[in-house]
Amino acid sequence: MGSVLDTRSLNRATLARQLLLSRAALSAEEAVAHLLGLQAQNVKPPYFQLHARLEGFRPAALAQLMESRKVVRMVTMRSTIHTHTAHDALTLRPLVQAARDREVGAFRKGLVGVDLERLGELARAFVEAEPRTMGEIREELLTHWPAADPQSLSVAARCRLPLVQVTPRGVWGRSGQVRLTTLEQWLGRPPGAEPPAHSVDETVLRYLGAFGPASVKDMQTWAGLTRLREAFERLRPRLTAFRDENGVELFDLPDAPRPDADTPAPPRFLPEFDNLLLSHADRTRVIPAELKGRTWTGNQAHRTLLVDGFVAGLWRWEDMEEKGDRRDKEGKGEGGQASIAVELFGKVSTAQKEHIVAEGERMIAEMGETDGTGRRPSVRFGSIHG
Repeated sequence: MGSVLDTRSLNRATLARQLLLSRAALSAEEAVAHLLGLQAQNVKPPYFQLHARLEGFRPAALAQLMESRKVVRMVTMRSTIHTHTAHDALTLRPLVQAARDREVGAFRKGLVGVDLERLGELARAFVEAEPRTMGEIREELLTHWPAADPQSLSVAARCRLPLVQVTPRGVWGRSGQVRLTTLEQWLGRPPGAEPPAHSVDETVLRYLGAFGPASVKDMQTWAGLTRLREAFERLRPRLTAFRDENGVELFDLPDAPRPDADTPAPPRFLPEFDNLLLSHADRTRVIPAELKGRTWTGNQAHRTLLVDGFVAGLWRWEDMEEKGDRRDKEGKGEGGQASIAVELFGKVSTAQKEHIVAEGERMIAEMGETDGTGRRPSVRFGSIHG
């Protein structure tokens, strides 16, 4: 087994793969492909993920890809919504189909008497006639199986079919109800069949390129899959092996960047559900062990701040002038100046604080969250709840 990579070395390597050590000169589409998709449980996080990673990124770049159907929003890894390139949607969705089938199995008590093959055919015809809401899909299926559990029917339809959220849902600055159709209908071409071994192997290599060095369990956590050890073993002659400080074997691409542990890491504002924080079994390469649980409340993830490469606080948009119920949780309030509140978990240096402020002001300005008056956006330090 290879040499040991300490936590800071793993941190810097992962940040380099994630385009977070310095902003990359990639297009939005190239970045979405490199990262194997962007976590998209909410509408705005994919845009903030790209702003933290790309030089000159503006929301219109991703919005245009959504509207031209070059990227799509759909359920893939971990049974959660991701924004993928059209190519990856067609190849990654079949890769996780076995996991989606197991998910349906967990709801079998509510599907007694339901023919899943027929359910898939009926749901496909229904959503391909025109995009439908999940409520409409559920009601349609209840006409065929009135005794079935409504939620179980919804889960079965979502898991059996590659459903995409059609625009304007997911387009920056626009609103729209979640309406679904099949990936084939939206893109005009079908996804692949059962993924061959080489497709799985290619995904392993791409995962390591975006999240490595990583263990088998790390990738299984990212994908929501099991039994990937065989693929790593097939690829072992092409990979480099390391160990982490706990003795866990880590795999990596031989020529992938592994910067020195002391490489400077600028502050970065990450949105809720950023894949950087969700794609390893051991998250201490980014989240210090003593902060475990601080980035979540219940099942809701907070927006996080990286300082020196590690999670060091939380942040939120707020309005300096409008308080209370009129505050806009996604940006500026009614008539007020856009600002960011930052809650630090510990002390930072004066220089680090200045860098945080500069990065926050840049994000506000470049993401279009200013009030048009020319006033400088504000970054304040304190509780994000107060």
